[in-house]
Amino acid sequence: MASLKMIDIAVNFTDGMFKGLYHGKNCHVPDIATVLNRAWSAGVDRIIVTGGSLEESREALAIAETDGRLFCTVGVHPTRCNEFEESGDPEKHYQALFSLAKEGIQKGKVVAIGECGLDYDRLQFCPVDIQKKYFEKQFELAYATKLPMFLHMRAAAEDFCEIVERNKNRFTGGVAHSFTGSAMDRDKLLAFDQMYLGVNGCSLKTAENLDVMKGIPVERMMIETDSPYCEIKNTHAGMKFVKSTWPSKKKEKYDQESLVKGRNEPCLVRQVLEVVAGYKGLGDINQVSSTLYHNTCRVFFPQDLDSAADAMLSGHHETE
Repeated sequence: MASLKMIDIAVNFTDGMFKGLYHGKNCHVPDIATVLNRAWSAGVDRIIVTGGSLEESREALAIAETDGRLFCTVGVHPTRCNEFEESGDPEKHYQALFSLAKEGIQKGKVVAIGECGLDYDRLQFCPVDIQKKYFEKQFELAYATKLPMFLHMRAAAEDFCEIVERNKNRFTGGVAHSFTGSAMDRDKLLAFDQMYLGVNGCSLKTAENLDVMKGIPVERMMIETDSPYCEIKNTHAGMKFVKSTWPSKKKEKYDQESLVKGRNEPCLVRQVLEVVAGYKGLGDINQVSSTLYHNTCRVFFPQDLDSAADAMLSGHHETE
């Protein structure tokens, strides 16, 4: 099964569901190790663990340190930007993020600043002005660390693109992850030449979603699960293109050989790949997978491409 090579760019391993906690109720043992084994067997060869607050970014880094194939982001999600003000000293909070990012870079683990951006669907958690202020502030972090950005845009395309435009020289590249916007939103984002779009189950729910996805060139796309959320459900328009499936059981009947019903996990990034290739009518799934992998390395693992190019060059010199 594992002949494909995939990178899942968005996994929320800090979420309680991976500790067996669902709505405060403990249903099974923590099982990240089991989940990872399933992912590696399915052809995933790297995972980026998402940080969405200072505390969560610390935890994401600790998780990333447990396996050579795990990496993470450091940043503050738009719905949590109140934490800058609530800390009592926003500048000190920013400095704490900066030093965590530097520590993670030294460890070879932190590959992006984020998850940051704007979310106008959930203003009950954080008002517009605070979101905008601290989205902009995190470009300073990207500039200071020379890291790409892991971005979130929900119902906020206009303000989001305006802020990115203002700061486009301050970051090397980025991905608007979990993209669920309109064709117009898609085209606005693609107009930034260093911007990629992350596709997951939520990007493939409806016929309209699929049409919007079809208009994202494979060369500008990355794939993700956003686990434990955003799984591809039986009722979703993309489901008919899914070829790989895993047995699942309810969380109350937990069995480590099966997926937990309703909890997404990184092995299922393979389904996202299948829907992308299937709906776009691209017969060679290996080629699609290889392009997506290369896109991800170009933005988040540029040293890989450098060393691959060096290896090819040195091989070339040896044969001359």
